[in-house]
Amino acid sequence: MNTIKIWDDDPSPRQLDEICAFLRDGQIAIIPTDTIYGIVCDALEPKAIERICRLKGINPDKTNLSIICSDISMAAEYARIENSAFRMMKNNTPGPFTFLLKSASSLPKAFKGRKVVGVRIPDCNTARLICERLGHPLLTTSIEFEDSDYAISPSLIEEAYEGRVDLMVEGADGATEGSMIVDCTGREPEIIREGKGKLV
Repeated sequence: MNTIKIWDDDPSPRQLDEICAFLRDGQIAIIPTDTIYGIVCDALEPKAIERICRLKGINPDKTNLSIICSDISMAAEYARIENSAFRMMKNNTPGPFTFLLKSASSLPKAFKGRKVVGVRIPDCNTARLICERLGHPLLTTSIEFEDSDYAISPSLIEEAYEGRVDLMVEGADGATEGSMIVDCTGREPEIIREGKGKLV
């Protein structure tokens, strides 16, 4: 496994280029977010998405897939954002939330037939800058852990996933609490999982 160490959530242009080269090559990575460290790949690389689904035991036909975007403008290219959802996202992003939105036709093959996509715009400079440099979203799913140390310590996360992912982007300590999930597909937004965030 390759490792790139990020200090103070401030990746250099060279580091971003290196990370994006891995992702464009169809490889998968673990990166910091504002909640639990995430397993990610280029959301436009179907084979990489399949790898992550196999790694996590996800059936993409039955599970809502989530993407990390750099900002609301990028999210709007891949999801349909109604006015009420836009206001909520504007007030609460970047932040530890996953907004469930109606998917757009621009999503790749792995999302086809899925009417809903989860959208994250995390309060993590590294994650957002990777998306910005890549030019489109990352598919994301949280790492799995039984012991909280293996969610918090980047070195232990790397140890647990050695041989299963291609790249570890090591930032600050992780967390054990996931994002709040907000369903924005109905007439009124609905919190369907409490998490780290508090909506304003």
